[in-house]
Formats: sequence, C-alpha cells, structure tokens
Amino acid sequence: MTQLLRKPSGTSGKVHDVTIENARTSESPDWNHVGFQLWRLGPDGHAEGRTGALEAILVLVEGKAHVSCTGHDFGELGDRMSVFDRIPPHAVYIPRGSDWTVTATTDCTLAVCTAPASADYPAAQLGPEGIGLVTRGKGANTRHIHNIAMEDRDVASALLVTEVYTPSGNWSSYPPHRHDEDDFPNMTYLEETYYHRLNPAQGYAHQRVFTEDGTLDVTMSVSDHDVTLVPKGHHPCGAPYGYDLYYLNVMAGPLRKWRFRNHPDHDWIARRDA
Repeated sequence: MTQLLRKPSGTSGKVHDVTIENARTSESPDWNHVGFQLWRLGPDGHAEGRTGALEAILVLVEGKAHVSCTGHDFGELGDRMSVFDRIPPHAVYIPRGSDWTVTATTDCTLAVCTAPASADYPAAQLGPEGIGLVTRGKGANTRHIHNIAMEDRDVASALLVTEVYTPSGNWSSYPPHRHDEDDFPNMTYLEETYYHRLNPAQGYAHQRVFTEDGTLDVTMSVSDHDVTLVPKGHHPCGAPYGYDLYYLNVMAGPLRKWRFRNHPDHDWIARRDA
C-alpha cells in the first residue's frame, strides 16, 4: 500500500500522528514542513502537546472543548457538532515554545496542524469570526471553502489551513494543479495533507497524486477519517454520487504563500471557466 494514504489507528484518542520524520518515505523523501494529528475525544477526553520549534493551529472539526496554552485560556470553544453543518470552525493559533491542552466537553474531533515556525506570532483565536463560506468553481467543479488561515490572514509564520466541501458527484482540487517548486511568484513549494470525511460516513472518494513526468502516480480510495499526503505533483479529488466529501488541508513550505500551476493538459478547463 502507498505510504501517502494513512488510515486511522482506531476510533478514539490520537488516531493520526503524521510527523516530519514518519512522513518521509520513498514516495516523499524530502518531506520537511507539515505535521498533522487527529484526536477523537469523548466528553472529558483530554489531548495535550508541546510545540517546541513548531507552530500549531488547532481546529475543532466537531464538538466543544476547553482550550488553553501557555499563558492563555480560551475557555470553551466550538459549536459545530457535525462537520457537514458547513458553519465556520473554531480554531486557535499556538506559538512555538508552548504547551497546549484540550479537554472535550462533548464528543469532539480535534485537528492539530503543525509546521516549523520561522517567526513568533501571538496565541490567538482564529475562528469562527473572520471565516466565511466561499464558493469556487462551476458545474461539477463547484466546491465550498472555509479559509481558516490562508495568506490573506497574517496569523502564522508558516502554516496555511483551509477546509473544503465537495458536493456529491463533484470534483475539487481541480483542474489538477501542483505547488512543488520554490519559484515565487510563479509557484511556491508547499507540502500538503488532506484529512477526509464522508457523508454518509460509509462512503468513499478518490484522490490521485501524480507528477507530469510519471515518477509519482498514485490513486487512492479514501474513507471517512483517512489522511493523505501530497509531497509533490497534482492532486485532484472526486466525490462519487451519493456522498459529500469534506477535507481539511494543511500546507507549509519555505514561503507562506499559495501559488500553483495547473496541469498543462487540463488548464483549458480553468481558462474556459474564468
């Protein structure tokens, strides 16, 4: 099985723990930037961590929890009980050199997005205020987006975090595009993880990760709570009819800007729909 597809280790506690070290495989030997944890907690369940040299963005994907970090108590956060409610999430930025704790007050799904910090930013609540639902694309390429911490929000030194809803039968991260060269302003080098959810939960979706020269070409069927890694190349997603797809994207690289290039064979789709 490809190491770009990570299955959850269970249904409770820390079910994903993608680190820079364990993300490096023969398919992604140069992985240096993105880390991702997922915690599934019941009421009174507890998650904690220490950022060290990393910065972190905690996203309450579902449920409510009490969130604190070194020097800050954010109180109880969260009001989205199902990710498919499509309301903006509560999220918190945790600086490097901090301890953080999360104690669930309901069933709770917590995402911990990390990257090496290049500057000091203050601890801050990032959402739901300031996060709106944006619709992008046309026809069967329509999707809906919550930009939690993209470059228009100066809230982090490295992390870019967003979530995407792809309706049943539609495509997203499409036309196929890549951001795997450090060539600003034409393109930026950004590693990326996808945390996938399906509605209804027994569904599946597809993601292909491929380079133009064919040295990497992996097609994955993803299930509810799976994580995929995109070290380079194009990475479109398709949601089969009958199942809505959600994913939480985490990106980071040498420069906190998102510049990409569409696949030359498929760029006509973007030009037509512009």
